[in-house]
Amino acid sequence: MQVNLVSIRECLLNLGHYCGVINLTRHRKPEADEVYYPESAAAVIKLLFKLRTDIIHQHIGGDLTLRLLALGAICSHLPWAKSVLTFHSGGYPSSQEGRQLTRGSLKAVLLRRFHRLIAVNDEIRDFFLRCGVRPDRIRVISPYSFVAPSTDPLRPDIAEFMARRGPVFLTIGLLEPEYDLPMQIDVMERVLGTHPEAGLVIIGSGSLEQDLRRYIASKAYAGNILLAGDVPHAMTLRALAESDVCLRTTLYDGDALSVREALHLGVRIIGTRTVLRPAGVHLIPIHDIDALHGAILRHLSHPQARVPRETTGGADNIRAVVDLYEELLRG
Repeated sequence: MQVNLVSIRECLLNLGHYCGVINLTRHRKPEADEVYYPESAAAVIKLLFKLRTDIIHQHIGGDLTLRLLALGAICSHLPWAKSVLTFHSGGYPSSQEGRQLTRGSLKAVLLRRFHRLIAVNDEIRDFFLRCGVRPDRIRVISPYSFVAPSTDPLRPDIAEFMARRGPVFLTIGLLEPEYDLPMQIDVMERVLGTHPEAGLVIIGSGSLEQDLRRYIASKAYAGNILLAGDVPHAMTLRALAESDVCLRTTLYDGDALSVREALHLGVRIIGTRTVLRPAGVHLIPIHDIDALHGAILRHLSHPQARVPRETTGGADNIRAVVDLYEELLRG
């Protein structure tokens, strides 16, 4: 979601438009370069009145909370602005709460207040339709846009780890239950039986960070696993490019950008089977450590030259968002 937002902003700035960002996060930074970190709901509303932008584009990932939808309803009532929502959560429509929503639900009513809704896949589009959103207000636009890996050196701890480990497996994502990271940690015990210098790098942050650190520390092979935390996107891509295999073992998933990035870089990837995996991913059943171990061994026993793939979308996806803004303004 962050990559998508940054790519949209860069496109708008390159076209000569203004684009500010209101970041609703607990990870606050100093405000600079028109990126704001308001401290309260009242401060958010005050900022919206101050900026008075033509388009207010809200990005939501994870749960579709009433709090965020209420913010969207406020934005849709501002007379000078058109409101847009991109919903990035690939798993929400099939969740228990997502399945229970009807067009009469309050969340569905609030969704219908937006002038346009962007679904990152067809499943989310169908969810919007089930909530009573008019089809002409929905666009299906993938959030994927490729960014070149950084040319700067890797962060010292990551560089040192990858230099003394091999093969290196890399996983990118949130440290949350749906990413099934304990299975990746557990499978390393089996992998080390045949490849004692192998290493696993986990990039990302989330609510399970401390639990995962304790779980890794409890293993005799803790030194073969690096929980790297958050890493800037371009630097993450450099680490991905230098890894041997990318792992994506989620319990459910949308159109994962890290999967497309791995394919673009020619990095082999093992992922659990979902309806949205692009061609080129080695698919395994969900939460199956035997299948994961077998797939890893097959990759390691049959090394291949890297063949980068031109994944669909990229700049066209971002331009489609800007075209949507222009359509709203003409209307």
